Amino acid sequence: MGRPGIFLDRDGVINHNRSDYVKSWAEFEFLPGALEALQLLAQLGHPIIVVSNQSAIGRGIIPHSTVDEIHERMVDSIREAGGRIDAILYCPHHPEKGCACRKPRPGLLLDAKRRFDLDLQRSFLVGDAESDILAAQAVGCQPILVRTGRGVEQLRLLKQHGVDGFHVVDDLADAVALIAFLSDRTQAKATN
Repeated sequence: MGRPGIFLDRDGVINHNRSDYVKSWAEFEFLPGALEALQLLAQLGHPIIVVSNQSAIGRGIIPHSTVDEIHERMVDSIREAGGRIDAILYCPHHPEKGCACRKPRPGLLLDAKRRFDLDLQRSFLVGDAESDILAAQAVGCQPILVRTGRGVEQLRLLKQHGVDGFHVVDDLADAVALIAFLSDRTQAKATN
């Protein structure tokens, strides 16, 4: 049947979003409370997978190697703070490529499902954009929109487009609390 996983968007959920892209470790800045939230998330015992669109690669702004270095340093910082990231899957393509891995398409989630034997119906995706919510809904994942990053403006967009069926929280810490609550409730139902 598979186990639940926790998917996290990167920019706007874990770190500050930049309109000109995060192009180096020097430009990477954790959002307030994100490291503490990731420490609590690790205690739930589910695989934690970052799923991120990184079109700056496809646009020729930064090379794969720089994105990989940023991710290595991010994972090290999270580990030092008592948290963990089990995998980072990202789409490097230009938006016009029409690939299957760029959110809102669910390619990254389906890849993670295969790699980690996940039950997507019992999994969660935390993001700050309409594309995150739609990717989660495409595979039956439980979507959570944070108001950090682009969340506030994207919430307006989701409402305009008539998209519903997702939770809205202030930040990653609130998302972790919600995931813990919903996971406990699901587990309680399963044991009754």
